[in-house]
Amino acid sequence: MGGRMTELAAAGGPWLVGLALAAGAVAAMAMASDKAAPSVFDVWDKVKAPPPPKLEAVKLAPKTTALLILDIEKLTTNMQRRPRAVASVPRIAALLAKARAAGMPVAYSLTSRGEPETILKEVTPRKGEPIVKASVDKFHGTRLEAILKKRGVKTVLVVGTAAEGAVLHTATAAAIRGFDVVVPVDGLSSSELYAEQYTAWHLVNAPGSRRRTRLTRTDMIQIAR
Repeated sequence: MGGRMTELAAAGGPWLVGLALAAGAVAAMAMASDKAAPSVFDVWDKVKAPPPPKLEAVKLAPKTTALLILDIEKLTTNMQRRPRAVASVPRIAALLAKARAAGMPVAYSLTSRGEPETILKEVTPRKGEPIVKASVDKFHGTRLEAILKKRGVKTVLVVGTAAEGAVLHTATAAAIRGFDVVVPVDGLSSSELYAEQYTAWHLVNAPGSRRRTRLTRTDMIQIAR
């Protein structure tokens, strides 16, 4: 190495020596990094789930809060695909009744293949309650933001399926748009428990949503009169 540095110094001066040293240092660091930091796939079975996030009792103002019911339709909410989504429907229906009784606005979403008629009868929209159709982010390419802002909504109460799809991406999109977000963990569902778990963790830890999102449970929600 010393002989090579002497040759470089003679050929082009000290700056070539410095360049060679820097390149060698970067290569050495890369090799050390590869040895010291295996990918998450290499240690997948060693990952320990963090403690569950805190659930908060919340009091919501019906005039400035909207209930979003996402993709509770026959295609997504059935015993074959998502039995946990089916199990969540009575809780969502009870929350819907409470919201309507307090005069809270309600909006619905459909998957790209859903139709209003496929929304489950337990949570059937009433005349005038808006329905948007989109992929996982229900704000993307729809009038949902305009609908909410026209009603003076500042907080969205989000329930639905799938947790890692419509709930995660719509709640995050709402937070990015400046809405406060409340997500009852017994009102989201997936075909896998892990998806529900990481969605809950993500919403209160990820930069796009953590400052505006609170996790709760349907029986911890109070709607002011």
